[in-house]
Amino acid sequence: MARRNRNKILVPEARQALDQLKAKVAGTENPEQAKYEVAQEIGVPLKEGYNGKLTSEEAGKVGGQLGGNMVKELVKMAQQNLTKKQP
Repeated sequence: MARRNRNKILVPEARQALDQLKAKVAGTENPEQAKYEVAQEIGVPLKEGYNGKLTSEEAGKVGGQLGGNMVKELVKMAQQNLTKKQP
């Protein structure tokens, strides 16, 4: 059974802001380097180019760490916005 890719941005105009957020949570300037920075921090041997020897678990750790931190940051930003709007 083929899996459908659900990682589609619903608002394409948000791509730049999401890339900036990715770089911010990874602690890097370049969003393209974010996954390598996270991989290095958690000890996953991710390198540029072919990574066919990585296990699914290792790849998931990198994506999960990065995605999870992005979600936490988005929730924090939303909470700050809500407190600013309350009288």
